[in-house]
Amino acid sequence: MPFISQIQRQSDYAYFPSETPIVIDNGASYFRIGWAGENDPRVIFRNIVQRPRHKATGETVTIVGDHDPALLRYFDCTRSGPRSAFDNNVVYQFEIMEYILDFGFDRLGANGSQIDHPVLITECVCNPVHSRSKMSELLFETYGVPSVAFGVDAAFSYKYNQRHGICNEDGLAICPGFNTTHVIPFIAGEPVYKGCTRTNIGGYHVTDYLKQLLSLKYPHHMARFTWEKVEDLKMEHCYIAPTYASETRLFQKGTDEAEDKTRVWQLPWVPPPVEELPSEEEIARKAALKERQGQRLREMAEAKRLSRINELDNELRGLEFLLHQLEQVQAHEIPNFLRETGYHSRQEIEASAHKVTLSLRKAKGEPKADQSEAEDKTDSSEKYPLINIPDEMLTPDQIKEKRKQLFLKTTSDGRQRAKQKRLDEESERERRNQLDEERRLENPELYLEQTHARYMELAERVEQRKRLKTNGNQTNGNSGGVGRGERLNAAQRERMRLLTTAAFDRGKGEDTFGARDEDWQLYKLMSKDNDDDDDGPEPDEVELARISSRLQEIDPTFVPKSEAEASQQGSEVPKSRPLTQEDFKIVLGIERFRCPEVLFNPNLVGIGQAGVDEMAGVSIRRLPEKNEELEKRLTSSILMTGGSCLYPGMCERLEAGIRMIRPCGTTIKVVRALDPILDAWRGASAYAAAVQFPQQTFTRMGYFEKGEDWIRGYKFRYNL
Repeated sequence: MPFISQIQRQSDYAYFPSETPIVIDNGASYFRIGWAGENDPRVIFRNIVQRPRHKATGETVTIVGDHDPALLRYFDCTRSGPRSAFDNNVVYQFEIMEYILDFGFDRLGANGSQIDHPVLITECVCNPVHSRSKMSELLFETYGVPSVAFGVDAAFSYKYNQRHGICNEDGLAICPGFNTTHVIPFIAGEPVYKGCTRTNIGGYHVTDYLKQLLSLKYPHHMARFTWEKVEDLKMEHCYIAPTYASETRLFQKGTDEAEDKTRVWQLPWVPPPVEELPSEEEIARKAALKERQGQRLREMAEAKRLSRINELDNELRGLEFLLHQLEQVQAHEIPNFLRETGYHSRQEIEASAHKVTLSLRKAKGEPKADQSEAEDKTDSSEKYPLINIPDEMLTPDQIKEKRKQLFLKTTSDGRQRAKQKRLDEESERERRNQLDEERRLENPELYLEQTHARYMELAERVEQRKRLKTNGNQTNGNSGGVGRGERLNAAQRERMRLLTTAAFDRGKGEDTFGARDEDWQLYKLMSKDNDDDDDGPEPDEVELARISSRLQEIDPTFVPKSEAEASQQGSEVPKSRPLTQEDFKIVLGIERFRCPEVLFNPNLVGIGQAGVDEMAGVSIRRLPEKNEELEKRLTSSILMTGGSCLYPGMCERLEAGIRMIRPCGTTIKVVRALDPILDAWRGASAYAAAVQFPQQTFTRMGYFEKGEDWIRGYKFRYNL
């Protein structure tokens, strides 16, 4: 099985005799394996497995523990994230556990899958029989281990520190681990499991809480807050506050002491390049280059225009020559002549010639005759000869042509009316501006004041009308709203009256609407298409635009209301801004003690369980013997072990918390282990090196003969 790892493989496996035990500290965070009697484990790696696929070959590889992040760019990790064999602190995924053991034995130097050495492996307090049975089955049947022993990691750490005089035979072992925290009472050097307590809080929750707080505080740097980096920040900067409430108030006040306790992590930041203003030589060079490019474009456009004129000129000569030939052709040969040229009639040729003539004039830049004026001078009877002829006197083709002429005439008339309306409006605007200019010359100050007042009045009226139009769900009730009838103009109200009258008359008897010509005239009046007021702007809006334009001419300080509102909206702070160097500084203030506080107050992360200090009191109360002298001996020798007890101030805070729940005058002594992380493995290594160790193991033959019943009754003794 291919492994990817930075851990070197040991080469002295063959030098150890088969009687030398292998010691495994199987923690939820780290896996440690080595030889009995040695002071340090040979191999240490994170207890996780990841199985991605190679992007090029598609081969599945196994990544166990720590790995080089640069190698992951060659693998597809989207479907395979890091997985652990633990649920809290109990092994339940033995398929993953097999990968871990394969890797551990391989890096220890074992050749093949057969392990000929006894194994001492740690487990959690009160490990379920099913988990221990599956682990025994894995070691015996997969690896062929001759014998196995199980022991509690916190107990090994306590015994190791007891031999070095750190703690006494009677005492408490408090082990805040990765997923859980245990408190184990020791009496005469042996753990009393009936007095043990456990809470589902540990270093994982501290790291996860710190990661959440930093991600919420700095959302634009979430990718930098990897689990490994946050773990390093936690171990380097976090501490336990003597009193959480007083420490919080200290940071709220912003005192100098809080400033001294604040840490800053500077992320890599590269200042954006500063754009330098171009020099005069550069500006002149760009202007000359732009002028040359413009001259080249103008020359290309002129060449294209001349080519177009030449093409149109040739086409026009061809059409004129065709008309000249058509005049010389006899009448009975005209259809054949037209069929050969591709035209259907002489009128089509003349229309094409007229169109080409207009295009040629446009290409040459000559002013073209006003087509609308020419149409006005032309008699409608000559231009549209079929309009006044009844349909009974026309053929089907002529009827189609008549409809076409009707459409063209209606369009032409509408265009003329619109043009005349624009001319009238222009003349009216000019007349009003002339009158305003005369008034301004008489008294400029009064005129300016009156014009501003008129502008504000019209602006308010237009805004009010817009609000009324958008107020479509209110009625004329007591709420002060505006009903639909008050929002309609005169044409719309007339249409509503006609519709109401028609509906009322229709309900009186037989429906005869449409039988008379007057009904169709009423229909035209009710039609929305006949409402000219809906198409154009309101008179107030037109007058407001005229006055606004007038004020811009005579008052340099005048700013239209729409532009003023737009400038106010543009002056608001934008939602996103470029990041500066200050944005790349990760400030660790209250997070330094707020995150590890979950060990004493798990409800900060939504876990309704007891804290570490309260667990010590619960463990003492659970002891089967109620002896005050024994309780005093226990509280006078409290050992803290495990990775989560390395925070500064942990011992002092725990001692203060236990003192609050114990009787006054009780001796309380809290000490930290020599090495809270490795003391469990060292204690197990020293235990496995003892001569009496084989008596505490159960063999493979005994497992096959007695099975799970032997495992159920297995009891490990720590005093040899």
